[in-house]
Amino acid sequence: MADFKAIETFMWVVTLGSFRGAAQKLNTTQPAISQRIAQLEREVGIRLLQRDRRMVLPTPGGRQMMVYAEKLIGLRSEMLAAVGDRSAMRGVLRLGVAETIVHTWLSQLIKSVNRAYPNLSLEIEVDITSNLRTRLLAQEIELALLLGPLTAPNVSNRVLCDYPVGFLASPALGLGKGRLTVHDLAKFPIITFPRRTQPYEIVRSLFNRPDLPPMRLHASASLATVIHMAIEGLGIAVIPTAIVENEMADGRLQLLSTNLQIPLLTFSASWLASPDTVAVERVAELAASLAQGSVIDAPLQARH
Repeated sequence: MADFKAIETFMWVVTLGSFRGAAQKLNTTQPAISQRIAQLEREVGIRLLQRDRRMVLPTPGGRQMMVYAEKLIGLRSEMLAAVGDRSAMRGVLRLGVAETIVHTWLSQLIKSVNRAYPNLSLEIEVDITSNLRTRLLAQEIELALLLGPLTAPNVSNRVLCDYPVGFLASPALGLGKGRLTVHDLAKFPIITFPRRTQPYEIVRSLFNRPDLPPMRLHASASLATVIHMAIEGLGIAVIPTAIVENEMADGRLQLLSTNLQIPLLTFSASWLASPDTVAVERVAELAASLAQGSVIDAPLQARH
């Protein structure tokens, strides 16, 4: 009789289109995957998979088998979620995270996961949203916390929080008094997120105007670098205020008053829908709870 391990292996080979991808997903070797598929094909008495040059595809019988495999794996996940204890949630969850979240509540999320699911390990990748989206769709990560929500086939989203973006500078620049216009700000270098990000494009559109001085826009994929440059007085940082609460509290940075408005940055948890996403959805729920709490508890100054 076919066992769940063989059925699960078959489902992931079809879903990912390769033995290699299934081996990575199930944390085993390609020979082990091949052995499970061969055993399953012997037990059902038909060929389930066929290979072409680029990927593995199900045969007609394999497509029919896939319908039942997804139902079985989904029912197993529902059963474990309903009657199992938290320690039963085990394995590795590959998590992609935007750096804004690293600077706000990621450490709290890791602690919460460790407490709630002690046998679940996290592999964390920090990157910009466009790269995280690509990696999620390629199934190199299972859950992405990024600027969203994402619009793509089979992607599920859960909105986490909105963060306001502010203009921040060292008091040494002497910009803390009065309401600043775009002409006032354009006299200084602007420091923000890297290219191919939503904040970069918004900032670029604000300052790339013929009536302003030539734009000096410094972009970095490291928010820690952006913050350090602003503290050193090298320019005006345009970043979420939530990530520099300590720097504002101790006077190293000040939030400037301007007549410019930048849209809120909306962060979402995104994952690919599949029958076996209980662990992903549980971690997304924890992330939503922590994210909403971090915004509620944020200082009043950071919300304006």
